[in-house]
Amino acid sequence: MDVKEHKIISPDDKGKNDNDYAASSWIVKVGKPLRKFINPVIRRSSKVGNTPVLDPAKFPWAEELANNWQTIRAEAEDVLKYRQAIPSISTISPDHSRLDAQKKWRSFFMWGYGFKSDFNCSRAPQTTALVEKIPGLSTAMFSIHEPGMCITPHKGVTAGICVFHLGLIVPKNRENCAIRVDDQIYHWKEGEGFVFDDTFEHETWNKTNEQRAILLLHVKRPMRFPGSLLAALFMGAVRRTSFIQDALNSMKEWEESYKAMEAADHNQKAVAE
Repeated sequence: MDVKEHKIISPDDKGKNDNDYAASSWIVKVGKPLRKFINPVIRRSSKVGNTPVLDPAKFPWAEELANNWQTIRAEAEDVLKYRQAIPSISTISPDHSRLDAQKKWRSFFMWGYGFKSDFNCSRAPQTTALVEKIPGLSTAMFSIHEPGMCITPHKGVTAGICVFHLGLIVPKNRENCAIRVDDQIYHWKEGEGFVFDDTFEHETWNKTNEQRAILLLHVKRPMRFPGSLLAALFMGAVRRTSFIQDALNSMKEWEESYKAMEAADHNQKAVAE
């Protein structure tokens, strides 16, 4: 299992110094141009195909998630009772600002970049029990697109990660709520899984007056050597960047906001009784 617990460290904490950020900048500077050489090798080493959209049947855990989609949806609905305390992705990760300029993409992280949020997982225990069994899990979150949300065309960082979507709450007008991966358009469906390689250009839109909620996972792509080694080295370097560390710190701050809103609601109910 690649998921582990992580103590969030603030930039002022001991051990987080200028040398750390200098190393982080060097990793980003060197890593970006290397991707065009590394990603083709990773795709050629893939055990699950190398097309933009992948077959969910090649991921054994996908069927169990689809079979339990209503359980997962119920926990997502509970989380969404405090929607205003769920941050936009651009708040968690400023690097995503150009994708979430509208701040309509809310993200409730249970795992982020391989690190577990114990508090958030406690708010979705059955979902947690299902996803923590997945080999190579890196990220697990409830991803919410507000009405009118559009994410502009972009590409992911590494072909070593596969992205999984499970439809939980889908607008009635599904034709106006979709994702495009390369030249393929997929309309989310409740209880149905969808897997893709996000290093191919993709974009999403929710041109309806209803919210869309999915379970979104990042999972290590099953690979042969040498792709498996290259992907592991690349992702190990990415995890050291300030981009990841700053996002983890933001996640911790928003956990506290969610706790506060939840506590206030419980207190209000107690007074009313």
